[in-house]
Amino acid sequence: MSKQRRALVTGGSGDLGGAICCQLAADGAHVIVHANANLARADAVVERILAAGGSAQAVAFDVADADAVGTALEALLADGPIQIVVNNAGIHDDAPMAGMDAQRWQRVIDVSLNGFFNVTQPLLLSMARTRWGRIVSVSSVAAVLGNRGQTNYAAAKAGLHGASKSLAREMASRGISVNVVAPGVIEGQMAADAFPPELIRQTVPAARAGKPEEVAALVAFLCSDAAGYINGQVIGINGGMG
Repeated sequence: MSKQRRALVTGGSGDLGGAICCQLAADGAHVIVHANANLARADAVVERILAAGGSAQAVAFDVADADAVGTALEALLADGPIQIVVNNAGIHDDAPMAGMDAQRWQRVIDVSLNGFFNVTQPLLLSMARTRWGRIVSVSSVAAVLGNRGQTNYAAAKAGLHGASKSLAREMASRGISVNVVAPGVIEGQMAADAFPPELIRQTVPAARAGKPEEVAALVAFLCSDAAGYINGQVIGINGGMG
């Protein structure tokens, strides 16, 4: 690798995002670790990367706020193009649709789906000029199979599938790949609350939750030179759920 590639990971301060950041840094990228409001958590991931000999910096903004994203990205792009983007930011706010208010629907879609547009769109032209890029969005098995209480989350994540397949067709001739990974039940705070061990044994053929590092390994591969011909795909990583 001649010049060090720069990678932006949204939601990089969480369990899964942190694992993705550390893996990309281990693979040689300079990683921009994004947090929503809690910059201290992003700083902690940066410290982990630096301690392991990697290169990283922290940034905080709300991916759903297009103006805030634009300002932050403008500052980052002043240092050169960002060639790797991992759209990992997402929230869930579960309720049966019959009892779901509009705000709960809107906010979940704003972060996952509108956030994908707000973050990715401003980076495309400078990425295309380098004729090399990797865009990976983190979805969910819920977007593939559906899940009770998650019409908003499944809609937002399934939207990433169609957007990514379309964007892949637009950018492929520029050496840019656009893919989606759709994890199942992954260890961490989000899963611990919703999936007690007995439920995992009943619903996941592998009879265990996945590890953040397992998802990070897949994301990092899709961001590598070796994965350039994998494009427009939704790849499940869910222990055989579907």
